Amino acid sequence: MAEVGADVLGELYWTTMHADPRDAAMATTSIPTTPIPPSLETSAPALDASAPESGTHEWRDLLAEILPVQGRWSVEQYLVLTDHRSRLIEFSDGFLEVLPMPTDQHRNIVEFLYRAVFQFIKPRGGKVHFAPVRLLIRPGKFREPDLMLLRLATDPRRENRFWRGADLALEVVSEDKPERDLVDKRGDYAEAGVPEYWIVNPRTQSITVLRLHAGKYEEAGVFHRGQSAASVLLPEFSVVVDEVFDAD
Repeated sequence: MAEVGADVLGELYWTTMHADPRDAAMATTSIPTTPIPPSLETSAPALDASAPESGTHEWRDLLAEILPVQGRWSVEQYLVLTDHRSRLIEFSDGFLEVLPMPTDQHRNIVEFLYRAVFQFIKPRGGKVHFAPVRLLIRPGKFREPDLMLLRLATDPRRENRFWRGADLALEVVSEDKPERDLVDKRGDYAEAGVPEYWIVNPRTQSITVLRLHAGKYEEAGVFHRGQSAASVLLPEFSVVVDEVFDAD
């Protein structure tokens, strides 16, 4: 699980300064005071160099007051943080996992697939979203799929703050930690009961379509260049693999 780094400290500071005071009060309730490690003291985003030294101390004191230790974050604290920032941050049993900034290729692929899915699902009454949108896996655990959809836009699981389920989730495999999308999220989306999971892998130039059976995913197909990747859940939907990986 990734540590909460200096960039997130800065985002927490921004959130505290700009969020609704009711949210800030909710976020700081019963949070243990946590000293900032020396390694973060030297790398935390600095205030204006011309600001008095006391301002820097106030900055650090504020962070010490609002920042829970890893493993001690509550669901509401996580929701308040991500309500006010677009940074991709996932949550599991008190731990935050800060996801890397998507690469240009990653964004191109997601954009292409979003447009393809949108054009298919919208006229049929469905809804598709791209990250960052939170998906509840189970109480105490949230993921943010690159894409997720519901076949009916009126599905009651589509709540305003986060979705309580999805009919299809899609991830483009990240370069920094491929096992997150290939292994971890495969288990997570199965646990959440998501009927279909697409794994789009730029390294292998392949799209794996998984369907849920008896609580576990089984391969419906692995598609490469020269082929079209087809959905099981949406029988008429498919994408040309070459077009996905050549998207620009």
